[in-house]
Amino acid sequence: MNNIVKNIAIWIIIAVVLMTVFNQFAGKSGADTQMVYSQFINEVKQGHIAKVTIEGRVLHGETSDGKKFNSYAPYDPGMIGDLLDHNVKVEAKPEQEQSLLVSILINWFPMILLIGVWIFFMRQMQGGGKGGAFSFGKSKARQLDGANNQTTFADVAGCDEAKEEVSEVVEFLRDPSKFQKLGGRIPSGILMVGPPGTGKTLLAKAIAGEAKVPFFTISGSDFVEMFVGVGAARVRDMFEQAKKAAPCIIFIDEIDAVGRHRGAGTGGGNDEREQTLNQMLVEMDGFEPNSGVIVIAATNRADVLDKALLRPGRFDRQVMVGLPDIRGREQILMVHMRKVPIDADVKADILARGTPGFSGADLANLVNEAALFAARRNKRTVDMADFEDAKDKIFMGPERKSMVMREEERRNTAYHESGHAVVAKLLPKADPVHKVTIMPRGWALGLTWQLPEFDRISNYRDKMLEEISILFGGRIAEEIFMHQMSTGASNDFERATKLARDMVTRYGMSDTLGTMVYVGSDQESMFGSMSAKTVSEATQQKVDAEIRRILDEQYAIARKLLEDNRDKVEAMTAALLEWETIDAEQINDIMAGLPPRPPKPVVKVNTTPSGDAGSSGTNEKAKPRKPSKPAPAAEN
Repeated sequence: MNNIVKNIAIWIIIAVVLMTVFNQFAGKSGADTQMVYSQFINEVKQGHIAKVTIEGRVLHGETSDGKKFNSYAPYDPGMIGDLLDHNVKVEAKPEQEQSLLVSILINWFPMILLIGVWIFFMRQMQGGGKGGAFSFGKSKARQLDGANNQTTFADVAGCDEAKEEVSEVVEFLRDPSKFQKLGGRIPSGILMVGPPGTGKTLLAKAIAGEAKVPFFTISGSDFVEMFVGVGAARVRDMFEQAKKAAPCIIFIDEIDAVGRHRGAGTGGGNDEREQTLNQMLVEMDGFEPNSGVIVIAATNRADVLDKALLRPGRFDRQVMVGLPDIRGREQILMVHMRKVPIDADVKADILARGTPGFSGADLANLVNEAALFAARRNKRTVDMADFEDAKDKIFMGPERKSMVMREEERRNTAYHESGHAVVAKLLPKADPVHKVTIMPRGWALGLTWQLPEFDRISNYRDKMLEEISILFGGRIAEEIFMHQMSTGASNDFERATKLARDMVTRYGMSDTLGTMVYVGSDQESMFGSMSAKTVSEATQQKVDAEIRRILDEQYAIARKLLEDNRDKVEAMTAALLEWETIDAEQINDIMAGLPPRPPKPVVKVNTTPSGDAGSSGTNEKAKPRKPSKPAPAAEN
């Protein structure tokens, strides 16, 4: 509100000044006719001039017929005599001097204009921050008072180990003397490391909320500017503010923007980012102790941070905030479900099992999407069907109901997805098939969704080989039943080849080549090819031959399974062509040789769902059938 009033006042002052200058010049010019001096003398001698007013060398006159004019007179001693001889009424006035305001504006206007332009560009480069153009070194940290921070550990779920790690920080902020009596020193810096969306910022805010202390939050990118030294000044100002509010917490999000390894940039040791980092190192553990100021930082890439930043005395404690397990996902869902009216049939444990790999942000998005589905259907509560639809949208993308497919392409897609599903059901260690659909979603024309029964930490050779066979099932079904090949299997082949290459070159899962790594992470291209500097040409040929052998063996296994179970593929294809989507119960009926039960009735959506892609959390077990490139609907 104060900024708005200040801006309005500035514009009013500018308008008043401009109007004053305009009036000054307008008053001088007037609307009178300008007459040259020679013409003026001729008119006087002819008796056409009735009155003249002299102001210095400026003549304001009036003709006999009442017309007014202006003229400028040179030094002419005989002019007054000519006027009096021809009966012209002469009046003299002192020369009007310029006002002080106009004189200042005329003389200083260029300098004022340059200063104004300079201030404007400085404000633009500083992002229009608080304090104006001369507050380069002021910190942009936003402060949240302890009384206004209502976030506590009860709002954070799914990271119990991380909460235990930081719980002593809360005790120290509440009662520092408890630790100081025994000579203990609380860590001055805590680094939270984990994937995006796992709740690092929320956890830092909860620490301040539990301790009821001020909370300063800033992003690492807010320190870096185009002028060398600005970031360092902002670091100093931020710590000065924090010391005045101690005990308090400073939270720096995305610290890797300013805390990367020094010496790696083009500016050597004098560029802005490194100067900012040097100042941060000194403030955290330099000549003066920061008693009562705890710095908490978050990053997704701890490996790129400077080693001096991670040494004891600075960020000497790293807290891992990883993806939640099944119990953590259930707790997170319960936290977010408090905000929406939930139906009695919603089971958080079932939803947690069906969302492996979801972060806290993904689960919040799941609850939000379910609430949107329920609102479109004019429901009073959010039920399990809404959550299932929201989960399908997030995992597989929104349905493309407007896409028109020819019957031949629908049949080809149905055989393709049936091939994936049947092979997955027949292999002993494959994840259970949760759903199969030929409804286009996103770029996929169809999709086979496998849902693991439990969270998996490590992957194993026999299961990876089965995954390769499942990926080949779609193309093989096209060859056996449709006697043709389509581009729909391109993504399957890419994933199968990458999986086989990783088994040989990274994981030591080849009996022929043994337990040796044949590729370096910094020398690998986007397609997994190996550099000539890593292995010799002869070894490269052996690696390629071993990858080819694995792919051929798994292709043969998948083909034999589909040829031996033609009836199941045909039955599943017929069900997909009739209903477009079948679930696990219907798939189990088909594999048991029974007719699949009819699908459950679906509540129609009143309006067309939005076309947003669901979430950043993707299911690696889903087998989407994608075109080789973004293509029209007529292509697979």
